[in-house]
This record gives sequence, structure tokens and C-alpha cells, in this order.
Amino acid sequence: MRRTLLLTALAAVAAVPAAAALELAGAVEAAAPRAVELRHAIHANPELSNREHETAALVADELRRLGLEVETGIAHTGVVGVLRGGQPGPVVAVRADMDALPVTEATDLPFRSTKRATLADGQEVGVAHACGHDVHTAVGLGTAAALAALRQELPGTVMFVFQPAEEGPPAGEQGGAPLMLAEGVFDRLAPAAIFALHSQPALEVGQVGVKPGPVWAAVDKFTIELVGKQAHGAWPHDSVDPIVMAAEAVLALQTIRSRNLDPSEPSVVTVGMVHGGERFNIIPGKVLLEGTVRTYSQAVQDQVEARMRRILEGVALAHGGGYALEYERVTPATVNAEALHGPSRASLVAVFGEEGVVPYPAVMGGEDFAFFAERVPGYYFHLGTTEPGGASGGLHTPDFRAADAAVPAGIAAMTRLVVDFLARQ
Repeated sequence: MRRTLLLTALAAVAAVPAAAALELAGAVEAAAPRAVELRHAIHANPELSNREHETAALVADELRRLGLEVETGIAHTGVVGVLRGGQPGPVVAVRADMDALPVTEATDLPFRSTKRATLADGQEVGVAHACGHDVHTAVGLGTAAALAALRQELPGTVMFVFQPAEEGPPAGEQGGAPLMLAEGVFDRLAPAAIFALHSQPALEVGQVGVKPGPVWAAVDKFTIELVGKQAHGAWPHDSVDPIVMAAEAVLALQTIRSRNLDPSEPSVVTVGMVHGGERFNIIPGKVLLEGTVRTYSQAVQDQVEARMRRILEGVALAHGGGYALEYERVTPATVNAEALHGPSRASLVAVFGEEGVVPYPAVMGGEDFAFFAERVPGYYFHLGTTEPGGASGGLHTPDFRAADAAVPAGIAAMTRLVVDFLARQ
């Protein structure tokens, strides 16, 4: 089945004259076995955000072996490889994220992770590629190998951006796409567009999910301190009870979504943590709330933040207490450039057929690819990773598993997108 899917995809690539001239099918097929081997090595040796030292070294060595110009140490462990084609043309970028998660893997894969790591607080955790970044990195390396074999005919330059810390840097550190941009990843070469993919267990190998416009939400984080007056639980009239304030605030914050925003505007307001109290018979002096807001537009972000401040002000005033709000805009929404959607979808249809390219709804998860896509036009799609007829856990779960066949499928998709984009320019 996997072989049939790959051959079908390769035949579709070769069927289009612009791609056939570069013999993409043969180059993808030749690159795939090595890319799958690399995927196994990366999967078995996952590393957390800003700690991707072995992964970065593997990536840099492989890019050098392919004859690319290589720069390392960007945003701590980021790697950039530059492939200059033999024909004049624009610059296009491919992004792959490298970091893993603090998740203990529970699959029966022969190359499953048994790695553990110690966090800054001393906690020991399992580490696994539970979000498919091993597939992303292997696809990036396979795409580099396929295009390197055809560099003389390649009309332009391809940047391969291997990014650390997509899942977020450790507390107190910077990292990920914002730090790569701050350190000038696009200063020497400015791409005309950037492409990326994400493993998607809800789709089977041989399928990709696409849509124009927003694909991932903006991620905001808020921390609220509600300040009251401590007292004995038997004398509540001597207190200003921040637990009651917190209860009112949690409920009132839900009215932002239900009563303040246009119902057609997607959004989420979630209080995920409540901390307060020291003893059953003491009314505490303060309560902390932490949570997240997810939206697709800056106007809605602004409205949510403003309304949150007004609600907290009113709750605190009504009880005679006080409040402090820290509102952090972590990641903007990931938005596919409208001008890229039609041509990119056509390229993917050429690889997977109409039945393999499915509309995929925007989700409320976040992605720091958004920072790259704010700087240059970006296009982001979902790559099916579940074996046809098989099963997988969801992203960020111990039993997430991606089929090896997703790697050559991703290489076929990404090479086709890059070559078609360069040819159009």
C-alpha cells in the first residue's frame, strides 16, 4: 500500500511538463530511503526546545554532504542550508521544526524513543516526537536531497530553515521563529515565499489538508492576580474574598465570547489554572488565574483584551479588592497568503489527485511559523501521517505515531511546491 501511494504520487509529479523537465519523480524516489533512515534516527533521539544539539548536528552534516551552504547556531540550535540552482530565479524557503515534547512515548515502533530529560525545576520527563517534527525534519532533508540532485536545472535558490523551539522556549529563554528572525535569518537572503507542513494524524498518508487564509490561531496568554484581604474562614465579614472574586471572574470572562463578540468570529477564552489558598479555614489574600485566548484577527484580540480588563476592574471594584493583569501576545495567527493558495493547491493536486487534497478547517492551536509568514508570503499545509486503515493517537499524546510512508509523500509535495513556485516566477 505504501509503495503504491508513493508511486502514484511520483507519477503525478512527472506528469506535468514543468516538473517532468527536472525529473522530480526519480529524484524524490532516490532521496526517500535515506530520508526515512534519518527520520528513524531523529525519532529515537528527540530533544526538547533550545536543546536540539544532536538533531542540529545531524541536519548540518547531511546538508553539507549534499553540497549546500550551511549556517549553524541561529537562535541557539537553528540550521539554515542554502541550495543555489544552476539557473537564475528567485529565492524560496522551506521551514522544518526540529524540537520534541516532554511526553513519554507509548508506541510499539522499533525506533520509539526511550529518552528522558531533566527540566530546569529538576523534574525528569520522557521526551518524544509526539507532534511529528521528526517527519518534518526528514521531509526537509529529503527535499534538499531531491533538489540538490537537480541543482543545475533549478531556476532559483532554496533556503532550508531548520527551526528550534517551535513548541516554545523554556521559561526565561528566547527561541523559535522570532529569535531566528531577530538574528537575521532572512537578512542575507530574502525569500519571496516560505512553505511548511505539519503532521496530521486525522489524515491518511496520501492526503493533504489545505485552506486559504487563517490555518492556526493567534496564541495569547494571560495571568490575573485578584487581590483581597485575608481573614479567618469563620469571620468572612473581615475579609475581601479573592476566591469569590475569582469565581465571578471566571464565569464573567466567558461572556466575552458569548455576548461581546460577533458570533461569526471564532475565538476561545480559557482559564486553565486557578491557584489560591493555604488552609481550609483561611480566606486567602490573593488568587492567581492563568489561561489563554485564541483568535484569528488582531481586531478580535484587541476587543478580548479590552473587555477582559473591564470585567476584572468591575469584579474587583464590586468586592473592594484589586487586580493585576499581564496579557502576553505570544504568537500571531498563521495565515496562508491568498495569492499562494490557488497555485499551491494545484501543485498538491498534481501530486495527490483531487481526492487527496482535502479542505481542512482552521484550528485553534498555535504555530510560530506565523512570524515567518508575517515577514514574507507563507503557505502551510497538513500532511497525512496515519497508515491507511491504521490508527494513531492525536498530536501531543503518548500514542501518536506517523507512518514512514508520510516522509516520501511529504518530499513529493514539498519538492513540487518549490519547483512550481520557482518556475512561475
